[in-house]
Amino acid sequence: MDLNSARGIGRRRLVAWGGLAAAGAAAGLPLASAGTARAASPPTGPSRRGEIPPDTLPGGAYDRYVAKLAAEGKFSGRVLLSHRGRTVLSRSYGMADQQKGIRNQEGTAFTLSSAGKPFFAVAMLQLAQQGKLRLTDTVGTHLTGFAEDIADRVNIHHLLSGTSGLDAPDEDVERVFQSRDEVHEYYEQRARKAKLVGVPGTPNTAHAEPEVTISALIVEAVAGMPYWDYVQENIFDRCGMTGSGFYTRPQWLADGHLAHPYMKVADGSVVDALRNLDKGSPNPYVLGKNPGRAFIDAPGDGGFATAPDLARFAHALGDGTVLDRPWADVLTAPKIPHGPASFGAYGIPISIVNGQWMYQRAGGNPGVGANWSIYPYTGWVGVILTNRDSDGGSLVDIMGQEMKAITGAEPDPGSGG
Repeated sequence: MDLNSARGIGRRRLVAWGGLAAAGAAAGLPLASAGTARAASPPTGPSRRGEIPPDTLPGGAYDRYVAKLAAEGKFSGRVLLSHRGRTVLSRSYGMADQQKGIRNQEGTAFTLSSAGKPFFAVAMLQLAQQGKLRLTDTVGTHLTGFAEDIADRVNIHHLLSGTSGLDAPDEDVERVFQSRDEVHEYYEQRARKAKLVGVPGTPNTAHAEPEVTISALIVEAVAGMPYWDYVQENIFDRCGMTGSGFYTRPQWLADGHLAHPYMKVADGSVVDALRNLDKGSPNPYVLGKNPGRAFIDAPGDGGFATAPDLARFAHALGDGTVLDRPWADVLTAPKIPHGPASFGAYGIPISIVNGQWMYQRAGGNPGVGANWSIYPYTGWVGVILTNRDSDGGSLVDIMGQEMKAITGAEPDPGSGG
């Protein structure tokens, strides 16, 4: 499920991500405000001078906030703050696998849901950088079997920017998948049933699922390998993300470094979703869903990552490891205006927060919450990973407190942040 937030971005372009030495709740819920946007002003506050804001330190306001949530049973997972490639704060709480007595720790990998969608955008731009595709290529340039209006009118830029005008049949959330091939076939056929319901190039607020799947299919057609393998080889391995991958359900059950999703069910209890595939979420935004039913994440979506690995990915975006710097600028340049200081980029919401850039991607499912944020002007990276539904302490609340600690921007009280 997409937990995108498009917060904002100003007229200032990021010249180089070398300064990095190195959202939302369920769809329809509001995000914390990005604060006052001052596009023409340089970042202010201690981190502007290379100092560390006190609220980000161990024992600081952000650390105390998350610890309190965990003590009240409202947070299970991991938070990390990194400044110019050095870890400032790193905490783990709760259980990765309660039945086996395995606690969340630094090396625990969490399923990302939509927080993994930017991988397909990076993959596309890698292939564009190599001259193997163009952003103006239509769907029909690389794939066959799609409706003529989609094949001829929807191009890669539309897919990456969320402006394709596509819609698809509802997902069968009750289906329990049994193999990688079954997952691939189902989502490919669902994408092929997509209909063009809007005008390509028209702004939208979030990615339609066919855009994600079709992008992954194009990666496969151009690269000549499954999407999951392409991302493993060309993103995870190149970034040194040794704890990350597209793991299958049997691996999820057997591997102690993979956090299980603890999902609230109709009677108010919380169950291990992976061991209770017959149960689904009563949350109206994800009604009936259970992330354990997927044998592997759909092409273009999800994946698992540890918090340090996501920090490595953030740093690698800025140092040329996965994209040459001009192509990294293409990834994050503003494409679609979503608000006074919020824009959509390629798979990543971007915004201005107290005069500095913030790139962010969130995702969630029952028992799952993930968010990573990059502040390239000041060299900060924040990661939040959670594996438990709870009353209070939502992902968006924690995101707002992280942003406040780094930038000084106050979350919008109306959002609950």
